[in-house]
Formats: sequence, structure tokens, C-alpha cells
Amino acid sequence: MEAEQGFDAVIGRIVETLPQRDRWCVEFGAWDGKLASNSRTLIISHGYSAVLIEGDLEKFRDLQKTYADRRAVRTFNQFVGFTAADGLDTILAQTPIPRDFDFLSIDIDGNEYHVWNATIQYKPKVVCVEFNPTIPPEVSFVQPADPTVNQGSSVAALVELGRKKGYELIAVIGVNALFVVRECYEQFQLADNRIETLWTNRDLVTYIFSGYDGQVFLRGYRQLPWLGLPLSESKLQAVPAFVRQYPYSRIRRLMYIALSNPLSLVPKILRELKKYTT
Repeated sequence: MEAEQGFDAVIGRIVETLPQRDRWCVEFGAWDGKLASNSRTLIISHGYSAVLIEGDLEKFRDLQKTYADRRAVRTFNQFVGFTAADGLDTILAQTPIPRDFDFLSIDIDGNEYHVWNATIQYKPKVVCVEFNPTIPPEVSFVQPADPTVNQGSSVAALVELGRKKGYELIAVIGVNALFVVRECYEQFQLADNRIETLWTNRDLVTYIFSGYDGQVFLRGYRQLPWLGLPLSESKLQAVPAFVRQYPYSRIRRLMYIALSNPLSLVPKILRELKKYTT
């Protein structure tokens, strides 16, 4: 048996808290079944049966090798979408997995919200969903339902979706939000499950705000984490320094409008001049 560590141990404790278990789990994208896998400890240390789904053919072949000796693990080489043809409901219907299986892990770097939203026929007891950790806890953001887009969604948006589907947030660890069906929520004895309480490590969040004079400020992480590039406060200024003063000067504002795009803004300049001269 492999020793449980960190996040795997948390998942293990969560499923052990459930009042009833069927010992089935589902994960996609599953990669090779080892790297950053949220289901491996359940399979190896807790005796779980599993449905593991991976879209990339090369990674899928590694996934097959990883679990070649485990008949209780079913593997699929498929991308999980959000339509009737390619949604999770359709894939799982090919397996003997219970409708309310124990654990679902959704990690596809973008469309997690839409895949979970489209899963209707199956209602796992625990759902682990990856979110975009650069988005502040107060912001509800959902990327377009498009397999070619990789932006992710905010944890606030996932909490809203979870509640509509009958789930409550019970933990936020790293880039993963963990939900449990409302019927089992009391088992976890949480006094406060607000995002701000459970998501304590918000180190990747960048905050943007403005002064009274129109100057834009950045605080927090101030980087694009996946590109490793810094965000420049000077490049994000909406107006040049000579306009940034408080109280505002209409003359300076008109000068900026004229310099930035004089032809297209002529009507606006005339309106501003009329205000200034009356």
C-alpha cells in the first residue's frame, strides 16, 4: 500500500466521513493514472473501483499500463465534453458504476464548470473541481463553453453551480474545490463554509484598483503564473500622467481625447466643449 500524503489524505478522510460508500470513483483527465492523480490513492489504498478517462492517446496508453493488472479499473480514451454525445453521462452509461458513486474528479484545464453542469444522470457524493486560482473569491467568472478555450472558472462560480445541483463546499485545497451532496453536508460539521473561510491560500490572486485621480494600482501576486511573466502597473494605466489628477480638469481630459483619437471622437469633444463653455 502506498502511504497517503497531503491532498490524497484529505480525499481519503472525506470519503471515510460519508455515511454510506460504494467504493467507486471517476477521474478525467487522468493522464497516466499517477501524475497529479486525485483517484490513485482511493484505488490503491482504499480498494476503489474506478472509471478513468484520458483524451490524449499517448497518455491513455500509459494509463492502461498503470492499471493493466486491475480489472476493477475501466479506462476510456475520450475527451469529456458537455453535449449529449460526449458528456460524462453518456460515457458512464457504458459502465456498471452506481448513479451516486462516491468520488468524481474534474480536471481539464478550462471547461470544468460546463462538464459538471452537463452531468445530470449521475450525482456523485463528493466532487473535486479544479478552479482558476488567480480569480478573487468575490468574483464569479465562467469561461465560454468551448473546448478550444483554456481560461478556467472562479471558485465562486463553481459554488453557485454546486448549490444549484444540490452540493455544498467543504474544502478548498490548492487549485481544487471539494463539494459534498447536501444530504451528507452535516457529517462534516463545518461551522462556516464560505469561500473566504475555506480558501486561505490566495497567493496567486492579483488585485487591481484605481485611485481617485485615475491611477491604476496592482497588489497581490502581480504575475501571470502559467507564463511566468510579471504584470506591469505602468503598462496598465488607462490614461497618461498629465490627466491623472483630482479634482479632474476638463481641459486636460479634452486634450487627452484629442490626442488619443481626434477624428472618431470629434462629436464627443464638441459636447465636452459645449459643457465647458456654458
